Amino acid sequence: MAAPAAVSRAWRSWNGPARLHGVDLARALAVFGMLAAHLLTIEQPLRLADPATWIDVVNGRSSILFAVLAGVSIALITGGRMPHRAPRLGVDRRRLAVRAVLLWAIGLLLTQTGVPIYVILPAYGILFLLALPLLALPVWALWALAASVALVVPWFLPFLDALPIWDGDAGETLFFVVGWAYPFPLWIAFVAAGMALGRTDLRRAGTQALILAAGVALTALGAVVGLLADMAGWAPPDSYAAAVLSAEAHSGGVVEVVSSTGFAMAVLGACLLVCRTPLTWVLAPLRAVGSMPLTAYVGQVVAWALIALAVLGDTTDLRAFRDLHPLGWFCLGAIVLCSLSAILVGRGPLESALAAVSRRAVPTDGGEPADRVES
Repeated sequence: MAAPAAVSRAWRSWNGPARLHGVDLARALAVFGMLAAHLLTIEQPLRLADPATWIDVVNGRSSILFAVLAGVSIALITGGRMPHRAPRLGVDRRRLAVRAVLLWAIGLLLTQTGVPIYVILPAYGILFLLALPLLALPVWALWALAASVALVVPWFLPFLDALPIWDGDAGETLFFVVGWAYPFPLWIAFVAAGMALGRTDLRRAGTQALILAAGVALTALGAVVGLLADMAGWAPPDSYAAAVLSAEAHSGGVVEVVSSTGFAMAVLGACLLVCRTPLTWVLAPLRAVGSMPLTAYVGQVVAWALIALAVLGDTTDLRAFRDLHPLGWFCLGAIVLCSLSAILVGRGPLESALAAVSRRAVPTDGGEPADRVES
């Protein structure tokens, strides 16, 4: 049994004043959303007038929420509202580079399980590397970059997707190595948007409400643009314009990018506001999952592979695994195990390992604050 002092330290690590509870809650929703997208058969696209289709909200949007929150975390661990400057900024960059390589390597290992999902971690590793030059940018520049990429890259993405480098076995390998299911030329927009959010004062109720309102507005704007495109016939089926303006999950179309970024912002803003209330303690088991998203994500892929191998003798049969109806058990397992780990240890095992390796690889002579804001 853990000593009381150790339990107390663990509790403070994810409930202390330096921790933004709402960010952890939003991360938990991203984890569970990705679980649902993987494990549920979603047959119809989202229509607000039809509650039977609402589960489609997890499809595509959960992974984009994950990417936006990655940007928030990058901003928070590099100074938050007051970005670190040299020489500490150099230490931050090198440590993030180490984490990027580790995430990329863990992602490649997960792809070897045969679990039939597009593992996001290789793309994460590349996105972390792309974020390194952005650490010193002001908020306005981060928003300008995010908006420019979001509005421009979808016009080129169909051509990038059609390049012959993706052909054959070598092309398939390259696809997984760079995580092209989450194409980094576009997805850096989500990370940059998250970094811009993380450079604001996320503790202020006014900022939280503004993020929620802006997110709702962007989501509505994307929906209106998509509706107008359909009504005006701007995007005939299977056309170039249809690909560019698409609202479909994982399409990389302008409508999807704008509305899903708005959705991510709205979720973050709502979670931050909810966690200003006593509900934050009711939601502590969910926040525990969000405090260790890497552990939760890797754990669900490994558990999937082991269960599928034991029960089905095959890790690659998606339909057969979904027929086992594992979602509820996976969510319950994540909540129980992450809560125990958070209460007894504090940080998740993989989060602790990445932090330890990056600090050992990139030491600093000047010391670090004992209580950092969010990681």
